[in-house]
Amino acid sequence: MTTPSSVPPTSEPWPDAANHPPPTVPADAAASGPTVWPAPPPAGAGDERPAGRERPAEPLFPPVALPPVGPKGPATWAGRLRTLPGRTWRGREDDPRWVRPAFLGLLLATAVLYFWNLTASGWANAFYSAAVQAGSVSWKALFFGSSDAASFITVDKPPLSLWPMAVSARILGLNSFSVLAPQVLMGVGTVAAVYATVRRRSSALGGLVAGAALALTPVAALMFRFNNPDALLVLLLTLAAYGTVRATETASTRWLVFVGVMLGLAFLTKTLQAFLVLPAFALVYLFTAPTGWGRRWLQLLYGTVAMVVAGGWWVAIVELMPASARPYIGGSQDNSFLSLTFGYNGFGRITGNETGSVGGGNRMGGGGGGMPGGGMWGSTGPTRLFDGDIGGQIAWLMPAALILLVFGLWATRRHARTDSARIAFLVWGGWLLCTGLTFSFMSGIFHQYYTVALAPAIAALVGMGTDGLWRARHRLPYAAVLAATLAVTAWWSYQLLGRSAEFVPWLRWAVLIGGLLAAVALLAAGRITGPIGGRIAATAGLTALAAGLAGPAAYALDTVSTGHTGSIVTAGPRVKGEGFGPGGGRGKAHGTFPGFPGGQNGTNGGGNGNFPGGGIPGGQNSNGFPGGAFPGGQTGSQNGGQNGAFPNLPGSQGFPGTGTGTGTGTGTEDGRTGRGGFGGGMGGLLEGAKVPSEVADLLKQDAGKYTWVAAAVGSQNQASYQLATGEPVMALGGFNGSDPSLSLDGFKQLVAEGKVHWFIGGGGMGRSMGGSDYSSEIASWVESTYTAKTVGSTTMYDLTAAPKSAG
Repeated sequence: MTTPSSVPPTSEPWPDAANHPPPTVPADAAASGPTVWPAPPPAGAGDERPAGRERPAEPLFPPVALPPVGPKGPATWAGRLRTLPGRTWRGREDDPRWVRPAFLGLLLATAVLYFWNLTASGWANAFYSAAVQAGSVSWKALFFGSSDAASFITVDKPPLSLWPMAVSARILGLNSFSVLAPQVLMGVGTVAAVYATVRRRSSALGGLVAGAALALTPVAALMFRFNNPDALLVLLLTLAAYGTVRATETASTRWLVFVGVMLGLAFLTKTLQAFLVLPAFALVYLFTAPTGWGRRWLQLLYGTVAMVVAGGWWVAIVELMPASARPYIGGSQDNSFLSLTFGYNGFGRITGNETGSVGGGNRMGGGGGGMPGGGMWGSTGPTRLFDGDIGGQIAWLMPAALILLVFGLWATRRHARTDSARIAFLVWGGWLLCTGLTFSFMSGIFHQYYTVALAPAIAALVGMGTDGLWRARHRLPYAAVLAATLAVTAWWSYQLLGRSAEFVPWLRWAVLIGGLLAAVALLAAGRITGPIGGRIAATAGLTALAAGLAGPAAYALDTVSTGHTGSIVTAGPRVKGEGFGPGGGRGKAHGTFPGFPGGQNGTNGGGNGNFPGGGIPGGQNSNGFPGGAFPGGQTGSQNGGQNGAFPNLPGSQGFPGTGTGTGTGTGTEDGRTGRGGFGGGMGGLLEGAKVPSEVADLLKQDAGKYTWVAAAVGSQNQASYQLATGEPVMALGGFNGSDPSLSLDGFKQLVAEGKVHWFIGGGGMGRSMGGSDYSSEIASWVESTYTAKTVGSTTMYDLTAAPKSAG
């Protein structure tokens, strides 16, 4: 039947739903699961059971019927679209009236939080913003993810994450808001997806707790306001988790294909990191789907084909296209996306063998020893995600998530193989363990913000576990587990807040005391009958929620109140105990190199490229590496003619860009720009340059006559000038300046053809960190052939002028 009303009758989620009743709970699941009792009375309603009778044992995770399923197919689309507004507001028919407004309120609050002060980050990561600028004016650059509109070289990731931002820039114009707004919407969508996934098996309370926990995770508040690929990656992985839960409910091939598509698109976002969850999702389906073994294997094959098609079509085009017809694949040493996928962006991240990366082929120090206390990217091991400033990014609720994961699997140990509660714990727990263990032990490039990939799993486990334990809180063993989990969470928040003792110092004590009091109250509430017990439980529950989320909420608010720029950013305030290097230090201002073990935390740099304070143990005071030189480099503290430079590398003038411009960059007072890594100390390598207006005006003169108005070593350096001018700038050597993207002979030919106007001084990494030395050769040739011109504090070379020898 159909109805002319825009809102269908309450018994139908959309027209003809009456002909498609919801599936019932399987008999074997009901038999094998715990006894189903009515839900406990609302808090404050009192205990109305007859005197002398014990309260029924409320099950933690009782079998539930699936939500109603309406008709599918093109013939139903018009009716479903017509009734969408009513269904969106009303939600599930069995939900209390407050549920859907609360859910929509959560999404609205998340959007307000993430949009707040959004443009304070400016271009955020200029490396990707430059690619967005290129894609906003060139469809070829958009397709390949090129760093410039002339498509000289791509970014070192596949391009999918750039496409929404580039489309936004085409619609709204290129600015900070148009670049970052799509990331915010992805964050809101991820919160909605986590809620929807948890809600399929838990109560609305569990879904709301999970959504709030995700929204307030500090690293989520950072990365859903930043233009790195991680925002889209996390959204796609969360949708894949939702699809896995849906697929296992009815052994649905359609939903398993959906999972494959989401994982394929995630691959086109951040290559192999997308597949960290794949073993868990595949095994969960293989062992729990309610169908035969043969059909399960066949369905997994269908999902695999969907994943390969969704993630491989772009790769096939790039690999089959002649190299002369496309840009160079940034980050690779052989112009191959496949080698980039399996090398620099793949297994190299696990082993640390990343030719051409910041850390070179192996971690600094040889033998994997790296710097004291760990490798180039910090210490590895089971506590990595809890240590230093990484803990403040993601670990607030991680102990609770692990406790509730173990408890959830124990509580459902006697349920049927196809039990949806255990499946949900396995999906989210598998995600957390597979990704978390990889992050904990990988020896290659690791940044704190990678941990945003753990946030949905942690939030979902906390939401589901809290929902089950709250339902059974009247039983002393379960109340004890709930109280213990809360106490551990409060204690751990106290520890994390203590790492930034100057940040809201009263909060850590409020969290600890409030959490412990709430834990005691939860234990007592179940032993007290009548309205008093209900009121105590309600008060304790609200206090527990506040204590558990206060710490991450404070860090999240601090994060959104401050702009973040550069390649390596972290959420929250400064903390003590931050480690060395790109994975673990923070610069207080540009031109500093923070926190070598035994050294002093950064001073206001921009000078001679010195390491602050005592430098590396055994090294010389203030001049950096032992003997005052970079390994294999020259001695002294020269800055290569640029402010904030790193000690000279062979054949170069420091790292790419090395702070061309003012050396103080664009950061805020407390150094949020580039925090968590080399920051300003490596100048243009990890942080773009500040481009004086006179330099931008000079580059824009006669820009239409040239394919590239300038060439610069390193993509961050290039990005700054391109964003300042809106004109294509060539990024020699890609991100690290070490890609063999163009030889000296090739560059000479481009100069002879008049395709490049200016060369911006600032050197390159050369082979000292692995990879090609083409960029250093080009820089040396330009310096020896053309006359330097200083504009402001920037050294430039006019490649259209007569060479020195002809002068």
